[in-house]
Formats: sequence, structure tokens, C-alpha cells
Amino acid sequence: MTDKAAVLVTGGAGYIGSHTCKALAQVGYLPVTYDNLIGGHNWAVRWGPLEEGDILNPGRLNEVIGTYLPVAAIHFAAFAYVGESVANPAKYYHNNICGSLSLLDALRRHGNIPLVFSSSCATYGAPDTCPIGESTRQVPINPYGFTKLAVERMLSDYHAAYGLRAVALRYFNAAGADRDSEIGERHEPETHLIPQALKAMDEDAEALAVFGTDFPTPDGTAIRDYVHVEDLAAVHLAAMTRLLAGGTSDCVNVGTGKGASVREVIAVAERVTGRSVYRFNAPRRAGDPPKLVSDPSRLKTALGMDPALFMGLEAIIASAWRWHTRLVEREAA
Repeated sequence: MTDKAAVLVTGGAGYIGSHTCKALAQVGYLPVTYDNLIGGHNWAVRWGPLEEGDILNPGRLNEVIGTYLPVAAIHFAAFAYVGESVANPAKYYHNNICGSLSLLDALRRHGNIPLVFSSSCATYGAPDTCPIGESTRQVPINPYGFTKLAVERMLSDYHAAYGLRAVALRYFNAAGADRDSEIGERHEPETHLIPQALKAMDEDAEALAVFGTDFPTPDGTAIRDYVHVEDLAAVHLAAMTRLLAGGTSDCVNVGTGKGASVREVIAVAERVTGRSVYRFNAPRRAGDPPKLVSDPSRLKTALGMDPALFMGLEAIIASAWRWHTRLVEREAA
């Protein structure tokens, strides 16, 4: 054991979870990754112990929490493919909602350990107004978004009834990779625009589908708010610090307040790498909103994080490109 204060990180072997574990270790915490490795990777657990387990297993949760006595928990463990959630909602309701309930009860049993929850802008659905503030009506348009909203409601109810404090962070689009290229984005299948665009630079790779060129936006393609994963990890630390200082529960958007269209992302990727993105135009996907951009005002007032200081799109793509080329080199070796 160690004298470092432990933090339980469910889903810590995943993309955002592993970056947050590194950030925790850098400021002196012991990140304890709790992961069933269905979507996570052994190689991404480098800054603390890996405890294999499922959030649906209360016995295993109790064992790990009892061993490390974490001062806080950060909850990333969830299925996160929107299309899959539509095709198989039972999988998402069972894991994301029931698993989160299992975790909350374990945190209660061990003295109401405070929690930072990985929520999503998917809880807003397709809002009529933009930018999107925390008071924007939450009307999810797919089961994935509904599961995140359901957990937010559980957090509110558990705070009111039992005193369990939590901060829910509603992410917009996480992107990029660790600046040291030690960890980065690797999903199977990969559905995120930036890694897909980088893959589509190889002549023998599958071309990038640009879903929708007739949106009511300046260039006809959908606009999203991209946040570097290291900035996102830093927000988790800020939320946890607030809770450890006695702060109350809250819900906070995590975005930059600036949007980039699909065509703009592709243009920046081509400029950063000096390569062309092989692509083709495709029809809109059902339910894709034209524009999702955060109003990040509360990020600054509630957590002291200034989104104006976050890394921009060029830095995001440059870090993702370094990680992509490292992966290609590793697989060719």
C-alpha cells in the first residue's frame, strides 16, 4: 500500500479515464482503475493499480473500496455508442443505469464517498437554441443520452435523501491525445470524427463519410464543440477538488464555447499533417443536430476553469496525429 490518497476511477482503462488517471498521479493521488476491460485497455493503466471488476458486481466494488479507502470516485464506466443504444437499449439501461446505481450504493456504504460523474451533452438532445447552457431543457433523443440523464437524476435524489455529493460533467466532444503520446484514443469500432479523419489519410484505408452537407450551417456540415482530453481531465480534478473541499453537488457543461464544422475539422487536419483526407459525402444520420456548442460560463464560475485557456483545434489534431502515427508504427513493427 501507499500513503498517497486513493481515488477510485471506474472505466479508468478507457480513453478519458486513462488521461484522468495520469492527471491524478501528476498531482499526487493514487488512481485505482476499476474496469472490466470490455472497452478499456491494459496498456492504458500506467499510473496506479488495475482492479478488474464490473460496476454491476457490488461484492467486488465493496472489496476494492474497502482495500483502498478512496477519498473520492470518478465514474467513467459506461457503454457510449449512440447507434448501438438505439439498436440494443436493454444493454445500455442495464449497464449504464443499473451499474451506476450499484456504484452509488457502494459509495453510500462506505461513508458517502463524493463522486465526479461522466455525463454528456447528449442529455440535451437536439436543442432549439445554441450555445447550450446548463439550464437548457434536457430532452435526450436516444437511449444513451437518456441513461446519462437518468444517472444525473439519481445523483440529485441521492444527494437530497442521503447526502451523497456529486458533480456531473456534461461533456461536449472529447478529442486529442496525451501530449507525451503515452496514451490516446483507440475505440473498436471508432466513431469519432478526428481519429476517423486521420485514418482516412492512408490510401488503403476506408474513406471518411461526411454525414450531411445540407445542414443550416455556414458550410452545410454539422458543427461541434471540441475539448482536448487533457483539458477535460483537468476539469475532473477541479470538480473533485471542489467536492473534497466540501463543495455541494452541481452539473457543469465542459466545452470551449467555440464550434467547428466537419469541413473545418478536415481542413485543419490536412493543414496540420500535410496529407489529404479521403472522403465522400453521405446523407445525414437520423437525429444529428446541426449545431452543438456549449455555453461554458459555469465552468469558470463553478470550477475555476477558463475555457479560453483550453487547447484549440489545431493543438487537438496535432496531438491526435502524433498518437495515430505511433499506433501505425507499433502495428507495423
